[in-house]
Parts: sequence; C-alpha cells; structure tokens
Amino acid sequence: MKNKKSRWLVPLLSIGVCVLVSLLAAWSDLTYNSGRLVYPMDSSYSFQPSDIPMLLALTLDAFCALTLLTLILREAIFRRRREAERRRTRQLNPRLGFLGLFGFCGFLGFLPISELSTYTPFVFFLFFGFFGFFYEGRMSNTLMDERFQENVRRAKLDAYKLGIEIVLLLVIANGLIDCSPELRASVMLVVLSLTMGLVLFLQEYLLYRYDQQDAEGV
Repeated sequence: MKNKKSRWLVPLLSIGVCVLVSLLAAWSDLTYNSGRLVYPMDSSYSFQPSDIPMLLALTLDAFCALTLLTLILREAIFRRRREAERRRTRQLNPRLGFLGLFGFCGFLGFLPISELSTYTPFVFFLFFGFFGFFYEGRMSNTLMDERFQENVRRAKLDAYKLGIEIVLLLVIANGLIDCSPELRASVMLVVLSLTMGLVLFLQEYLLYRYDQQDAEGV
C-alpha cells in the first residue's frame, strides 16, 4: 500500500513544483523584465539574460508534462497486463479522484500572466478526467467476466463517440468562424483538453453505471 502511495506522491509533488515555479517565473518576468515573456509580443524575439527564469520554467513545465504522460502510459500498459493475468480489476483508492482538482489549474491560462506561456495551463484541463477514479475505485477487484467486459466495450464506445462528435463540431466551427490565429489556437487547445478529460471520465462513469444497472436487473 505504501508503494502505491509513493508512486502517486512523486507526480503530485512534481506538478505542484511546476505550478509554483511557473507562477514565480511569471511574477519575476513582470517585476524585473517588463513582462517581455508574459504579454504578447511581435514575431521578432531576441534573447536576453533576464529571460532565463521564464524559459527555464517553460522547459520544466514541458518536461513535467512529458514525464507525467509517460508514467500514465506505462501504468496503463502494466494495468492491462495485470488485469489479463488476474481477470480482476485493479485495486484503487477512490480518493485518487481528487487528482481531478488539478484540472482547475487550466483556468490559469485565461489570466494575463500566462498569455505567452504557449497556452501551457490549458493542458491541465485533462486532469478533469481523473475524477473518474472515484468510480473506478468503487469497482476495485471486480471479476472481469463476459458481462463486465461487454460493459467496458460499451462504455468506451459511448465515450469515444461523444468525444469524436465534439472534435468534429470543433473542426467545423474552426472553419466557419473568422478569428485571429492566437484565439483559434487557444480555443482549440481548451476544447481538445476538455474533451480528452471528458472522455477519460466518461469511460469510468459509464462503466460504473452500466455495471450497476446490470446488478440491479439480476
């Protein structure tokens, strides 16, 4: 149990450090660098030593995001292998669903201090998908019989279908609405991040609901 907690503790601390460093770097740029890398600027950019804190913060954010993505993918692969061997769902504490609260960090992208941070805060909207841990935790150690596996396929299909519909609407709207490239990029990143988080959440929520419906119908 301690090993499981330690695996989640490091990523959580890393995310907290990245957010704190980014806020401090933005404050430093606004205070000592006239907000050169905070406020929008023209395409011509010349490096100055005073830009180093903000550049380092952006590099740290990118490294943290890539590392977190790698950990998630590796955990997903290991989970599939363990489930295939045990034919039972993994043991998971529902309280891990509170990781979804990091999704609210995405709203930092709407603040003036992050206008030139390559819209990095918007990516945090993906964390809303972690609210699905609340439902996955309730199904810990569930026997994956044929009925359960059918519910898994059904939940994934419904979640992916909704996600694809949203993306298609986004693409259509992107082609019809005339706006600046910066606004277009920010809207696409926000909608795509929210959509991915929604799909991740719906997979677990729908699976839990379908499983409960089957249990009540028995």
